[in-house]
Amino acid sequence: MGSRRSPIGAAKRCLGIDCEGSTCVAEQAERRGVVTYIQRMNKRSIEPCLFGQGGTCCRICSFGPCMMIEDIPESIGICGATPATVAARNFCRMVAGGASAHMDHGLETALAFLAAARGESDYKIKDEKKLRALAEVFDIKTEDRSTKDIAVELGEKALAEFGKQEGGLYCIRRAPEKRQEVWKKNGVVPRGIQREVVEIMHRTHMGTDQDYRNLLLQATRCALADGWGGSMISTELQDIMFGTPVPTRAVVNLGVLSKDEVNVVVHGHEPILSEAMVLVAEDPEMIKAAKNAGAKGINLVGVCCTGNEILMRHGIPVAGSFIQQEIVLATGAVEVMVVDVQCIMQSLPSVARCFHTEVITTSDRAKIPGAKHIEVHHHNALEAARQIVQRAIDRYPQRGEINIPHHKMDVVAGFSHETINHILGGAFRASYRPLNDNIINGRIRGLGAIVGCDSARVRSGYMHTTVAKELIANNVLVLTTGCAATACGREGLLTPEAASLAGPGLREVCETVGMPPVLHMGSCVDNSRILMAATEVVREGGLGDDIYQIPAAGCAPEWMSEKAISIGHYFVASGVFVVFGRTFPTTGSKVLTDFLFKEFEDLYGGMWAVESDPIKMAQLMIQRIEKGREALGIQEKKKRVLFDMAMRREL
Repeated sequence: MGSRRSPIGAAKRCLGIDCEGSTCVAEQAERRGVVTYIQRMNKRSIEPCLFGQGGTCCRICSFGPCMMIEDIPESIGICGATPATVAARNFCRMVAGGASAHMDHGLETALAFLAAARGESDYKIKDEKKLRALAEVFDIKTEDRSTKDIAVELGEKALAEFGKQEGGLYCIRRAPEKRQEVWKKNGVVPRGIQREVVEIMHRTHMGTDQDYRNLLLQATRCALADGWGGSMISTELQDIMFGTPVPTRAVVNLGVLSKDEVNVVVHGHEPILSEAMVLVAEDPEMIKAAKNAGAKGINLVGVCCTGNEILMRHGIPVAGSFIQQEIVLATGAVEVMVVDVQCIMQSLPSVARCFHTEVITTSDRAKIPGAKHIEVHHHNALEAARQIVQRAIDRYPQRGEINIPHHKMDVVAGFSHETINHILGGAFRASYRPLNDNIINGRIRGLGAIVGCDSARVRSGYMHTTVAKELIANNVLVLTTGCAATACGREGLLTPEAASLAGPGLREVCETVGMPPVLHMGSCVDNSRILMAATEVVREGGLGDDIYQIPAAGCAPEWMSEKAISIGHYFVASGVFVVFGRTFPTTGSKVLTDFLFKEFEDLYGGMWAVESDPIKMAQLMIQRIEKGREALGIQEKKKRVLFDMAMRREL
């Protein structure tokens, strides 16, 4: 394979790293016999199944698999199921799979939070202000009560949300009232968190729900239980327990690995362990042990969403996104990569065996053959972190030849919805008013969300960054999360200096405030921050009384996982126009796709779209934003007016 140049050329383009001829990480790794996704993609001579890709392959019973073509009347399942029904079932199961990942994450967070509140773990309550604010959402009295009492009751009520069977979720009430009315009218208000996943799996069982509209109703209810339930609970409790993010400078890309320190990589999604790893990596005793092993210190870096979690709270550098995880190991400079759940490639131990690296799994939900397993829970996180870091130190002397690229980029990350409120109005006048005013006067045309995974099917990061550049050039303020945020960071879009790429209106706002035109808002579970930011825009006034009226749109240009489907669907159900890149899992059924791409707007104010070209994707979003501005009557940019004293008195 070493003589075939095309895969490596593709690697240089897709990895977004600084390649210097034969020193390219991917090329050197291939010469050593390391097999990564690049070689696996190159070996695949079979294109994706069009039936499966379009959602019209049914395999939920032993009659099948039944593959269907909607335009052929006889092309139905042996049981009589139509392509629309089958595509709807498959879509529902993707929503359930993605939602359950976030819900399980949220459940673990609630358990850890309750233990911290009771004083049963090493974690503490760091953000008391947010604790009291969230307590009010959960109808918890805070006056004349201790922090511990409030936190324990909040933890108990948050935990109860997961098993609740009726009555609705507390966080649903955070949405604008008009949005809640839409959900009630359509019968999609979640009754509990986990109940909605169970009902989807029942409805999609062979011979149960066979009406694609009714199936999508439950998919919507389940997605809302994710975004306004499990994900939101996870984000809010993590902020209270680990600290609400504030803007912080850091560095991203492969160049953050150190040639003379013990490199420990945390990868996955739940910050229970990574927070402990931050503490242990700074422990003087551990640093002394590293120096005794011949290293200068300990270098903790992140990959994927765990990387985003510790990036925005501690300024810990991010080495790579989902698609780069094998390449991080292929540098030969990693002593230990520790993983928990979601988006972990099974190939990691195989790549690690080519070097001195050890891969360690930590969750009983996610073991990998060939990896060392160290069970981690909230009550033993510090102890486990010390064990993991010590194993990394012990491996440092075994390090062989390394190949760390020089390329790295400064970023500013950590924009929670509370932070946006503060930076726009200051400590004494914290408010979304400046944002709303600048949208109304046209300096900022609207808001664009870029979220989701990166993919092996496209040039990784190219779609994300191209859409972002097109949006900010057209004065659209961009909010980003997850691997999309990492890609924007590698491209230099997460710094205030990137305002030079923005249109004149957005540039003026960014330069005045000192903020980037693309705001890093966290990991994929933190998309709930964007929901809350949209809600704050509505609450501030002047841009309608529901989320669908805000000049805003979202996209997942390089989506890959079921989580992206659930995220996209809860945004659509919240009233947002959402564009996915490359493909969509219902295109095998025009009936179902038309329902999601057209009729859904009449029901929820938001709808789906799909577009492979990033410039066209951005233009679709801009068109939606301009449509929203026109509906609000603010389509024309307003001239700046210098107020005289009489005008000030009237104001």
